[in-house]
Amino acid sequence: MAAAERLYERLTDGAGMYFDGVRIDAMQTPFQLIEVYQTPDFGKLMRIDGANMTSERDEFYYHENLVHPPALAHPAPRRVLVIGGGDGGAVEELLKHPSVERVVLAELDAGVIEIARRHFDAVHRGALDDARVEIRIGDGMERVRSTAERFDLIYLDLTDPGGPADALYAPAFFADCKRALAEGGALALHIGSPFFHADRVRSSLLHLRAVFPLASPWFVNIPAYGATWGFACASPAIDPASLPPQEIAARLRQRGIGDLQFYDAGTHAAMFAQPACLRRLVAP
Repeated sequence: MAAAERLYERLTDGAGMYFDGVRIDAMQTPFQLIEVYQTPDFGKLMRIDGANMTSERDEFYYHENLVHPPALAHPAPRRVLVIGGGDGGAVEELLKHPSVERVVLAELDAGVIEIARRHFDAVHRGALDDARVEIRIGDGMERVRSTAERFDLIYLDLTDPGGPADALYAPAFFADCKRALAEGGALALHIGSPFFHADRVRSSLLHLRAVFPLASPWFVNIPAYGATWGFACASPAIDPASLPPQEIAARLRQRGIGDLQFYDAGTHAAMFAQPACLRRLVAP
């Protein structure tokens, strides 16, 4: 067996995290380097261009908390678009909502889906091959701009901003997403670490609020990212921050969603209950 490597990921120029792992697979695609490591703490972990993406043991910290606050705030989501998300974790969580009839997964890099099918069944749990899921390989930005379909929910499950990805975090693309939403729909995405990426969190919310009447953030610690991480939901009509714990509990019961590992009525309230430093950062 190959020797373990010490793997580093920077959060800023002066801070980061590391862990040990043995590389068990790798694929250089036209877009990026995808690597899979076997690690003592995370199990199998996917890295893209040296950045941690998802792991067997902590994926639910990210996927449950990205997906369920907006999905529960919507009365009955039927059609969903996921941009990125080729590991299938977000799709798997969406399919727990019984009203969901169709999920379009628009992934730029077919290699991510291939690696996920090869190594990360613990993340997607077969959702990539569910009959309700349509996988489209190609440019997600162009798909949003050209589609005539209207979606109840759109999720941007993307790599961090940088290079070509910057355009997917810009107000113009958020406006394109708004046009692709059905009445009462919502857009959701991750917005980075409020401690390490305060400027990114602030600018993401400013850009969302320039397009949508409602834009609410929430925060949760993601072990593989080494930091508290932010998410946001933007919509003309719905706001997950407005739902009290008893309503979250009722909707989870009504939808028969009981197999979650992190998200529930109590954690929903906790993620939106922000300390003073975060309230100042995210204030309109």
